[in-house]
Amino acid sequence: MPLKRLLCALAMLCCLPIAAAADTGPLRVELNKTEEIDGGGCRAFFLFRNQTGKSFEGFEMSLAILDGQGVIDRLLSIDAAPLPVQRTTLKLFEIPEISCGNISEILLHDVTSCQPQNEDQMDCFPILELGSRAAAPLVK
Repeated sequence: MPLKRLLCALAMLCCLPIAAAADTGPLRVELNKTEEIDGGGCRAFFLFRNQTGKSFEGFEMSLAILDGQGVIDRLLSIDAAPLPVQRTTLKLFEIPEISCGNISEILLHDVTSCQPQNEDQMDCFPILELGSRAAAPLVK
């Protein structure tokens, strides 16, 4: 019987790093597509893939929108909360008075709020992974 307990304990110890790694995955933010808005402006479709092991009740980003010449056109604050754990969430945001074709890049300027559920604010920059399927890249 002691050998059986030892083997069970070893098996559980081997699985701990795998379970811990699952709780510390990234928060992926993808600019999935953009589309022109009637009357001017650009609608941006963002996918948030939360693999962090935490739900976020607060998540706000400050984005710098760069025009076709690479000049900052404006700062845009977006609120993407809530972001449930182990879910992919679609959020749409409108960027007024600039056509999608005139956006050369979107820069993640700051994460102004990153509030896990029932926890203190945290620094989300280290866990963010950014990507884009649109013509304009999304970068840190």
